[in-house]
Amino acid sequence: MINSTQIRKATKNDFDSVWEIFKEVIKTADTYVFDPTTPKEDLNKNWFAPYMDTFVAIDENQAVLGTYIIKPNQIDLGNHIANCSYMVNPKCHGKGTGKLLCEHSIKFAKEKGYLAIQFNIVVSTNLAAVALWQKFGFEIIGTTPKGFRHKTLGLVDTYIMYKEV
Repeated sequence: MINSTQIRKATKNDFDSVWEIFKEVIKTADTYVFDPTTPKEDLNKNWFAPYMDTFVAIDENQAVLGTYIIKPNQIDLGNHIANCSYMVNPKCHGKGTGKLLCEHSIKFAKEKGYLAIQFNIVVSTNLAAVALWQKFGFEIIGTTPKGFRHKTLGLVDTYIMYKEV
């Protein structure tokens, strides 16, 4: 799957495919802050806003396997640090799509002139994501105690992770 996977800028034609991934990822309420009942029309502000760059990973049949956004972490004097969010179709977990998205985002961040990428809220119990980000050199630079209301575990810590690019 990885050899034929390509990453490209998302278009409005990808909206429905990205929504299907977004909807599946948030419904578990264990990795993302979005309410599991977020309506489809909110995807415009959450994943396709004008100040974001949105990408999709596609296979040889143009099926969307995953997606990510990259945007300034803060406005004005804090806009030299990027913030990213990644989602992979649950049917594609463990096949390297997240790795490809992360690699692409680091390269894109450099090209766009960002000096670093910061993840503001990585759920501590999302062990696969924490391990992947650490593999790419992201460090945990802070912990927010009980920063996330996990659907099944209750209040769990969240991490702030950071990497210079």
